[in-house]
Amino acid sequence: MNALSLPFLVGIFLGGGAGSVLRHLLGVWLNGRHLMPLGTLAANLVATGLLAMVTLKVAARFPEGHVLPAALAIGLCGGFSTFSTFSADTHRLFAAGHWGWGTLNIAASVLGCVLVFALVAATVRR
Repeated sequence: MNALSLPFLVGIFLGGGAGSVLRHLLGVWLNGRHLMPLGTLAANLVATGLLAMVTLKVAARFPEGHVLPAALAIGLCGGFSTFSTFSADTHRLFAAGHWGWGTLNIAASVLGCVLVFALVAATVRR
């Protein structure tokens, strides 16, 4: 399927909407309980694990250009993960003088996401 076709774009749109709503709900549930933005961190970790699963396992089961892997990887994972909110949360921590929490947020987010992707990749490839 053409990457610019209407069905392809609608699949990404629907996945992105679902991912955004899920991220919002996770943020409502987890953010604000602690200085650390746990909802944002959890969303990024889960989205990374799902992206690893989709790109390494699900996409292989569908023909090139199929809408489902794109809807899941670009749409759902893209809507669920949030680098911009991670950046804003980290800036907020630093601006409030919470240098330790800001640094921990960077380390947990970056290293955590890379580790999650590697662990899912190792599991999927077995």
